[in-house]
Amino acid sequence: MSTGMMARLFGAKGREDSSASSTLATLDKLSEALEMLEKKEQVLIKKAAAEVEKAKDFSRAKNKRAAIQCLKRKKLYEQQVEQLGNFQLRIHDQMIMLEGAKATTETVDALRSGAKAMKAMQKATNIDDVDKTMDEINEQTDNLRQIQDALSAPIGASDFDEDELEAELEELEGAELEEQLLQPATNPPISSTPATGGKQPTRPVPQRDPEEDELAELQRELAM
Repeated sequence: MSTGMMARLFGAKGREDSSASSTLATLDKLSEALEMLEKKEQVLIKKAAAEVEKAKDFSRAKNKRAAIQCLKRKKLYEQQVEQLGNFQLRIHDQMIMLEGAKATTETVDALRSGAKAMKAMQKATNIDDVDKTMDEINEQTDNLRQIQDALSAPIGASDFDEDELEAELEELEGAELEEQLLQPATNPPISSTPATGGKQPTRPVPQRDPEEDELAELQRELAM
C-alpha cells in the first residue's frame, strides 16, 4: 500500500473519529445546559409561588402597595420561566437533530464498511478458483459413489448355477422321502387272508408302543 493511500485512509478515519467525538461532545454540552435550565426553572417557579403567598399576607394586612409589588415580581419570575422553557425547547430540537445526524452518519459508515468488505472478498475470491474447487468436489463425489457401489454389490452372486441348485434340492427331497419310508409303522394292519391247509397264518408280532405300556401300568396301579 502506498504512502499516499495510507494517508488518505488514515486521514479519512481520523476525520470520522474527530467528527463523531465532536458530535458526542456537543450532545454532552447541550445535555448539561438543559439540566441547568431545568434547575433554574424550578427555582423561579418556587419564587413566583412565594411572591403569591406574600401578596396574600400584605392584602390581609391592608398593605395594598406591597401586595402589588409582590405580584409584579411574580410576573417577572413567570416571564423568566417562559423564557427558560423556550430555551429548553431549542436545546431539545438541537439534540434531536444532532442525534439524527449521528445515526445517519453511523448508518452510512456501516454501509460503506460493508461495501468495502464485500469488494475485498470479491477480489480475494477468483471465479477460476471457485470452478476448480467445484470440479474437485464433483470428482471426489463420483469416486465415493463408485466405492459405495462396489461395496454394496453381492460377492460371487454370478457364480451360482441354477441347474446345480435344482439338482441339490431334488437330492434333499429324495433323502427326506426315503427316511419317512424307513420309519416303522406304529399299528401294522392285520392280514385278512383266509387260512389255507388248516394252518393259521403266522401273524407278525406287533411292536409295543412305550406310551401304551405306561398307560397300562397306570391303570393297574389305580385298580389296586
